[in-house]
Amino acid sequence: MKSTFAPTFIWAAQAALALLTMTFVGPAVAQTADVYPSRSVRIIVNSPGGNPDLLARLLARELSAALGQSFVVEDMAGAGGTLAAKFVASAKPDGYILYLGDSGTLAINPALKPSLSYNALRDFTPITGLINVPTVLVVPPSLPAATLSEFVALAKSKPGQLDFGSPGVGSIHHFTHEIFAERAGIKLQHVPFRSAGAMVGAVLAGTVQAGWSGIPNIKTLIETDKLRGLCISTASRAKTIANVPTCAELGYPGFDVAARIGFLGPAGLPASIVAQLQSVIAKAMREPALVERMEVLGMQMQENGTADYRQFMKDDVERYASLVKRLGIATQD
Repeated sequence: MKSTFAPTFIWAAQAALALLTMTFVGPAVAQTADVYPSRSVRIIVNSPGGNPDLLARLLARELSAALGQSFVVEDMAGAGGTLAAKFVASAKPDGYILYLGDSGTLAINPALKPSLSYNALRDFTPITGLINVPTVLVVPPSLPAATLSEFVALAKSKPGQLDFGSPGVGSIHHFTHEIFAERAGIKLQHVPFRSAGAMVGAVLAGTVQAGWSGIPNIKTLIETDKLRGLCISTASRAKTIANVPTCAELGYPGFDVAARIGFLGPAGLPASIVAQLQSVIAKAMREPALVERMEVLGMQMQENGTADYRQFMKDDVERYASLVKRLGIATQD
């Protein structure tokens, strides 16, 4: 008679070994799969070659080095930045699609186009603010106004007779002027141009009497006295043009208007991933090479964490929605 003991024993031993393997190895395998990031991460930006694109590439390098996976910048231009925002808003909230958004896409565009399919406060998870991009009020030397107070006095003496230029209706430059004009009690006629460079050229030629410009376009012109920089729009001066005072210093306390670029993910991004990314970014934003590069471009570091950025986004959305209504700008549905 043939014994069945040996095969049965072998089968039982194999089953026990498999169970032990599942017990001791299984959790370790699961834990490894949950480590973030475990594969390449995409950072979406909406302005190829612009400030967000440059900053994204600097941050991608730092994040890749710190977290051991590649962070790849992907430019997704189109529809005034809304294409990128819509893509991220509809992405899976697992941390593998992130976004560098700004005030224009997250606050101004929704104020001008209420029918947009995304909502900044509903459809994104703020991770942290990164930088503020200030503008400077410039006038030509031919204008009889060497200071901000003289400019305001001149505008008040000629209500509606002076022109100011901007790169277009709804640009941060346009809205910065309108917010300042409300504070100062002045009225100028708005002349929109096709680009920031064209607007600066018009101020330089005296075709329009004023305009708010980003620093790179006017830094040299101010230094060579071809334009006068009357004030900067943020609460602090910019190191690259330190002689230009803030509006707050000149009698407009609390005046602080800038486009903020921030780091976000889709709504529902796990808190653990938010905290991990925020911590790494906070360290990266203190790297001397990155700080120097941003300051040369006139940008101001604004890495204050998740809670601060969440509140800024809320205030920004409310600010521009209210401004569009007060100005009576026709919204696009």
